[in-house]
Amino acid sequence: MDFRTTFTIPSASNKIAHDTGIVSIGSCFSTMIGSRLEKRKFKVLNNPFGTIFNPISIFKLLQQAITLLPFEEALVVERDHHFFHYDTHSDLNHPQAEGLMKRLAEQQVLCKEYLSAASHIIITLGTAYVYQMSTTGEIVANCHKQPQRLFDKKLLNLDEMKAAFWDFYRPFRALNPSAEIILTVSPVRHLKDGIPENQLSKSLLRVFVHQMQQEVPHVHYFPSYELMMDDLRDYRYYKEDMIHPTPFAEQYIWKLFSDTYFDQETIHIIRKIESILADLQHKPFHAESKAHQQFLLKLLQKMEQMGPSFDFSKERDAINRQLTTKSSHDDSKSQ
Repeated sequence: MDFRTTFTIPSASNKIAHDTGIVSIGSCFSTMIGSRLEKRKFKVLNNPFGTIFNPISIFKLLQQAITLLPFEEALVVERDHHFFHYDTHSDLNHPQAEGLMKRLAEQQVLCKEYLSAASHIIITLGTAYVYQMSTTGEIVANCHKQPQRLFDKKLLNLDEMKAAFWDFYRPFRALNPSAEIILTVSPVRHLKDGIPENQLSKSLLRVFVHQMQQEVPHVHYFPSYELMMDDLRDYRYYKEDMIHPTPFAEQYIWKLFSDTYFDQETIHIIRKIESILADLQHKPFHAESKAHQQFLLKLLQKMEQMGPSFDFSKERDAINRQLTTKSSHDDSKSQ
């Protein structure tokens, strides 16, 4: 008896490789995908403006990065002696308003640089509900714990999402004519909206993605939401908050993402990198033993064998510090 409903995901015709750039932007699920790509040494820009949930804010940030349109100073807000911007996540903050604006401008330049050369843009949509400022109607990406009376909650319609998409897509296609756009709906549940409301929100996002997939060349859909809702249809695949997928569920979805977007050569490279990452997690009983020092030297060799295209500089520095510590310890004992 089969207790799961599986389905086939078509293999992508244009694969993701290590020699091209990737931008991952959107909900916390996009952060997970971007982080896994980053750890496996892909050239990825991962949520440059922090976690962003709604499509209007996501497409606005991308469009403003492409055109280098400055962030509105009127949308800067102060809380707990730090400054935040309503268009970005609270991770981007600064003790001074000028410092925040400078940092946001730098992120825009970096984002445009990646967008111009990227082979794939991964956009994960979290919710169709938005909060807009009561006085201006401006949609915000994050309320930054400001009083609720300042905002009105609203459910986006398809026309609003489409308009925001086209505002981003037209200048993006002029900047980068060949990039593939991967749209996905986050499997993370927004239970604070209510369960029926969450389903309504996700359904709208799914219809929007389907219509863009049908209307726009080089736009594709990866079914992360369906993998969680139908394939992994069990609460044991959720963390204790009953909102976020467990590490097992994330790994399962990542595996299917890999099968869809990586060719065999890339998967072979990833396995080598994952072997190095596993070795880096090794916890020795005696860090100063000769056996562990030889293990570290062999690990350095494995990194060197990957070639200059893969940046292991941080990992090499950490290993060399361990080797230096051992050498200094030996010198002190001999004196």
